[in-house]
Amino acid sequence: MPDTAPTAEELTNLLGKSLFEIWNHLVVLIDKYYDTEHQWNSGGKAWKWEYKYRRGGKTLCSLYARENCIGFMIIFGKEERAKFEADRADYSKETQTVYDEAKTYPDGKWILFEPKTTILFEDFIRLLRIKRKPNRK
Repeated sequence: MPDTAPTAEELTNLLGKSLFEIWNHLVVLIDKYYDTEHQWNSGGKAWKWEYKYRRGGKTLCSLYARENCIGFMIIFGKEERAKFEADRADYSKETQTVYDEAKTYPDGKWILFEPKTTILFEDFIRLLRIKRKPNRK
């Protein structure tokens, strides 16, 4: 695992062209609403790379890449879970299912999506708004 960010070519080769385009679309969407630090890391055992969005020492969300797969993770604490659960009917059934199946740890509920299309991106932005208000217009 290199210490530097992967090149566009490396990411394309890892994800495949269509998932690379979805990855880029998600990055552009998050960057549209949030001005954050971006940090590339090793993806641990399950992923090749992690692309973390942080501000003020706190993580907003993380994107993950491995062969032919993207991950989008957001971790909700107790108050954030209560906010989601109050509005859960306003989210897609798929988002509700991923949320319900996510494991809850002492530090929060780790909600991991593996998007293959952009169909859930509106839900992703709404989930991010629970985590932190956008700081860009």
